[in-house]
Amino acid sequence: MLLLALGGAGAWWWQTLENAPAAPPAAAQAAASAPSLPASYVDNLQCLGCHQEQSRQWRQSHHAQAMAAPNEQTVRGDFNDTAFKHQGVTTRFFKRADKFIVRTDGPDGKPADFEVSYTFGIEPLQQYLIALPGGRLQPLQIAWDSERKRWFHLLPDEKAPPGDVLHWTGRYQTGNTMCISCHTTGFEKRYDAGADTFASRWSEPDVSCQSCHGPGQRHVQWAERRRQGEVAPDVAGERFGLPTNLSKMTGAQQVEACAQCHSRRSELTASYVPGQPRLDHFLPSLLSPPMYHADGQQFEEVYVDGSFRQSKMYQKGVGCMSCHDAHTAKVKLAGNALCLQCHAAKANAAEPAFAGAAGNFDTPAHHFHKTGSAGALCVSCHMPTKNYMQIQARPDHSLRVPRPDLSVKIGTPNACTGCHNDKPAQWAADQVARWYGPKRRQETHFGEAFAAARAGRPEAGESLARIVVDAAQPAIVRASALAALRADGLSGTAERIEATRDADPEVRAAAADSFDALSAAQRSYALAPLLGDPVRAVRIAAARGLSSVPREQIDAARRPAFDAALSEFVAAQNVSLDMPGAQLNLAVVYQNTGRVDLAEQHYLQALKIDPDFTPARSNLAQLYGGAARRADAERVLKEGLQRQPAIGELQYSLGLVLAEDKRIEEAAAALAKAAKLLPERARVHYNLGLALQQLGRRQPAEAALLQAQRLDPRDPALCYALAIFYAQGGQLAQALPWAEKLLALDPANVEGRQLLAQLRARQ
Repeated sequence: MLLLALGGAGAWWWQTLENAPAAPPAAAQAAASAPSLPASYVDNLQCLGCHQEQSRQWRQSHHAQAMAAPNEQTVRGDFNDTAFKHQGVTTRFFKRADKFIVRTDGPDGKPADFEVSYTFGIEPLQQYLIALPGGRLQPLQIAWDSERKRWFHLLPDEKAPPGDVLHWTGRYQTGNTMCISCHTTGFEKRYDAGADTFASRWSEPDVSCQSCHGPGQRHVQWAERRRQGEVAPDVAGERFGLPTNLSKMTGAQQVEACAQCHSRRSELTASYVPGQPRLDHFLPSLLSPPMYHADGQQFEEVYVDGSFRQSKMYQKGVGCMSCHDAHTAKVKLAGNALCLQCHAAKANAAEPAFAGAAGNFDTPAHHFHKTGSAGALCVSCHMPTKNYMQIQARPDHSLRVPRPDLSVKIGTPNACTGCHNDKPAQWAADQVARWYGPKRRQETHFGEAFAAARAGRPEAGESLARIVVDAAQPAIVRASALAALRADGLSGTAERIEATRDADPEVRAAAADSFDALSAAQRSYALAPLLGDPVRAVRIAAARGLSSVPREQIDAARRPAFDAALSEFVAAQNVSLDMPGAQLNLAVVYQNTGRVDLAEQHYLQALKIDPDFTPARSNLAQLYGGAARRADAERVLKEGLQRQPAIGELQYSLGLVLAEDKRIEEAAAALAKAAKLLPERARVHYNLGLALQQLGRRQPAEAALLQAQRLDPRDPALCYALAIFYAQGGQLAQALPWAEKLLALDPANVEGRQLLAQLRARQ
């Protein structure tokens, strides 16, 4: 009789939570990585005193007002004893002398008075930071609508009582972790994991000159020498004493400079200096669910970078400052004039690389809308907006051609029905076909492969593998295809190996992270050379991937590089120990390398931070199960299910633990619940079928095994299970085709060959 496979209990996770803008450089550590003697941040007034025109422009920007001490000039909200009610809680806003006070429910659920420590943002909304014990600065979830002059709740539908991580006092709302770094200059998080406290500090409480130009100390010294008539030589890698030379940056370099904040990413160090390679300090998020739709359109808050890097504009060399003023951050021109810098009837002689962008676009013959209407604006079709934080409409910077035909195929949004929301996607697709004829855009889109992968369709693997090696696709798309292949142990092995040698470091990093389901030999062969990669994100991804390979299988000459890269991986997680994802990452690597006690500690710490963090709970149960601590595994899973009974992953893991404990009846009940909660997961149905088979319930067992095989027809184990099932029932005619299919999928399968021979002999 086949045994239940405990190895399917939980995924092996590498999850650094891609927060909203997270911490840029710590001043002292940033200085240490500068090209010469350490530079430090200086008072921003020194910059503004000399560069007065740039100062005037910057003061108009949202950057200048990103965070400020509260006073009559900086506070936009109505603190004249006003009240706001939400889910039974009344919050009052009033003043006490010159202090701005909020009375609302605190971390214990009791009403209390809290003093506003800082304003946060300016428009279209303003939030307020409240200081709580442990050095935490928590943004109030009730914000001020600067345009409509009203209070509103940022998470109106969220049920987050005091003690919940999403309550305004909760862990996932802590500004030190989630957002302050990109509202300040020279931020240092300074988190003490042992005490679970912050001692955060920064150079400036706004996004000042040095956020983009780098620490200004050497520039001030350079300017003083110049004022005195001395020659001030540049430090290697610097110009005028500054780490970055924005005026000489390419479009891609501009994007890297801005993306330190305008992106979803996790931190790899706390020592970023503007101008340094991004993937040495940050790991940008890919086009993964739920952040992006399958075709790459923004879904969650993704902060521009990942969208823009999909665009043809980015591929052609357009950068942030092609459209935005460097100091005000506002767009340079209003309306279609901004796009007509390049997309005019006559090619822009100043931009020869964009000669192919010329054409008659600002005309009804192109956009088929009345001149002067909203539909005639380039951005209406090519940069549709989505509201975030309830009231902030943010344009999608992927600058895509509307594809309602793609909406028909895979259900993604499109700009046409975004405006004509009373019409179906097919109506829009038909209209586009009438307007543009047979030359309309209808080529295969990467979104089709991503949608298939998200739906668990087995044919997705080959399509993803083709995207990986398609040089015409943007690097972020190819890297995202690699991420989608991560759990696929059958597709694209050659393409993944080829991608480890790609010129783009984001592709190499994603390739290194895609080998989890492949054999130890394949991982050793492909990942060992990446341990010496010049980019930190690639090295640590390779080290993580190799951490589960027995040390003796890593070439002896590569082991010092492996140890160094693994140390870098651990250091990268230590930057974010205030979040459960980093604790999980450390736990997985320690478990891979046999340090089970450390792994257990970090899993438990992840659950202490967030008791509902399913990956840590599932993996901890797997660790306990593997150590024959099945009672502990059962306890951990049942604690999670008591909190969240609808989490299928926990039900599945519980079923496998119970099966290992030979409690098959209970295991089958848990697996049946898991199958309802995870209907597209083939392995859940497979294990349910095996449990039912052991209980002698052949009819439901057969149905479960067949469902598993329908969901994943390329998995040889499912064919083997069905062949055994029918053979044990004396149904040789049904068993034989499954054995033959098994060998067609896996010709080297020894057990399959033996089974097929036995079946043929018995027949």
